[in-house]
Amino acid sequence: MTSFAWPALEWEQHTWRSAASWGARAEESAAALRYAAAVPPFIAHRTPTLEPGVAGNARVAEQELSRLDAELGSRIGSFAPVLLRSEAASSSQIENLTASARAIFSAELGMKSGRNAEQVTANTRSLQAAISLSDELSSEAILEMHRVLMEHQPRHPPGVWREEAVWIGTSAESPAGAEFVAPHHSRVPALVDDLVEFCMRDDVPPLVGIAIAHAQFETIHPFTDGNGRTGRALAQAMLRRTGVTRNLALPVSAGLLANIEGYHQALTAYREGDIAPIVLAFADAVARANRNTRTLAAELDDVRRSWEARLPARRQSNAWRLLDVFLRRPVLSAALAAEELDVSPPNIYPPLRALTDAGIVKSKNEHRLGPFWRADEVLAAVDRFAERAGRREAP
Repeated sequence: MTSFAWPALEWEQHTWRSAASWGARAEESAAALRYAAAVPPFIAHRTPTLEPGVAGNARVAEQELSRLDAELGSRIGSFAPVLLRSEAASSSQIENLTASARAIFSAELGMKSGRNAEQVTANTRSLQAAISLSDELSSEAILEMHRVLMEHQPRHPPGVWREEAVWIGTSAESPAGAEFVAPHHSRVPALVDDLVEFCMRDDVPPLVGIAIAHAQFETIHPFTDGNGRTGRALAQAMLRRTGVTRNLALPVSAGLLANIEGYHQALTAYREGDIAPIVLAFADAVARANRNTRTLAAELDDVRRSWEARLPARRQSNAWRLLDVFLRRPVLSAALAAEELDVSPPNIYPPLRALTDAGIVKSKNEHRLGPFWRADEVLAAVDRFAERAGRREAP
């Protein structure tokens, strides 16, 4: 399964001089090191050609993704927020950032839930920004995705193209001998502009174009950190722009999680001039995400039915209206619950008490933040989704 007419990376030599050469260790580190940095091809006007089997796999996966989006889109109130957060968590997990569903939903409400949960929450905001910017992708839109993702961390400049070398390898001291050195920072703006032009094309099959754009983005590596999560947010934006999805941020990253090694190997193959593996990786990821998402949808339907059987309140009550809110936002404060139902804060406590008495939600006081209510059955379903996403399936 090979692809045709796609150029491999070229390489150019650069000189590395450690910052230590200006300090106390100047004498021992004064020697300049030579390293090879990637020179990616411009792809805006290149047309990918794939063997029929590879192209067919991508087309089938794309159709299945659109079908799932249409089916769940009719119930968007329940599934859109849960799937958005599932995609954010899965994309973060690829970068070894893991957090429970309870921690993620709690972090969104300002509770201290740990650094990882806060980063997943930032990734959720980045995905929301990506989808809102999907109609007209641009370099500025990509910078905004990254700014939203990285704005609350202190180490890396948010929403700014890098101005230093980045590399993959065992040494943090220098890029000399690294497994892969991204393009020199002076090349980044032009490469991103070229990539955006490719992203806006309508003559490339959507999933093929998304896979290639993602691989090109990861090869450019335009930021000092957050490239993977920003690149996967860009993929969601392209899914929306091309019309493959219209309602939901379906968790494609959850499919990639099942074979991270294969995903990284596909990126390497792309850099060597073979686009088939990355297209197949995305097609396989979409197929896995479809199966996983359908399981989650069925579990949430079961949860909703069990709640209905346990809630004695009359159907017209606010307690019943709250069931749908907890299904999509399984951690709530009284203020947020009142806002969701458009009732005054004092009037939200009786329905919350009814759900608590029925065993549907649990209440807990958080230090300095007051009481919060959580639906543990929904949180458990989302955690099972994440566990399935990280589990490699038998071939």
